[in-house]
Amino acid sequence: MYQRILVAIDGSETSGHAFESALQLARDNGAQLQPLYVIDNPVMAYDASGYDPTVLRNACMQEGQQVLADALARMEHENVAGVPRIVDVEPIGEDIAERIRISANEFNADLLVLGTHGRRGFKRLFLGSVAERVVRSAHLPVLLVPSRQAHATVAQAAKPGHADIAAAMYELPR
Repeated sequence: MYQRILVAIDGSETSGHAFESALQLARDNGAQLQPLYVIDNPVMAYDASGYDPTVLRNACMQEGQQVLADALARMEHENVAGVPRIVDVEPIGEDIAERIRISANEFNADLLVLGTHGRRGFKRLFLGSVAERVVRSAHLPVLLVPSRQAHATVAQAAKPGHADIAAAMYELPR
């Protein structure tokens, strides 16, 4: 069973679904849960004349603190142990996907839960996705939760004995 679950959240609806799935898994398994909020620091922003990067970082920090406070309240309500964490992407040589993987290693996670925005076709090819980059380089099971999903389906896909990378790509009927 999973004992240490890391879930990346960013305040979006999709990451909310991922958090709810991770919360349910943590509660059902008696696992420790670490919600993770990653602050990206694009290098390009530092080159702009007259731009103060601390303004953007402070805004991201405030948002992250609010998102994590909400997550912690839900964890306390469900009696799930864990400590939320905010981390910064290193300015040179690191992206959000790498920071998530590093954080999962630091937490010694045995499951990583991520939301996916479900881009398809050219957008997916051109933009890629954080979730896809994490999955390609992860050394632990990864549960991908799509933007529209059934919680029971996701929880079922994450049970031990399934593939190391459980990608629950279930779409609700319209």
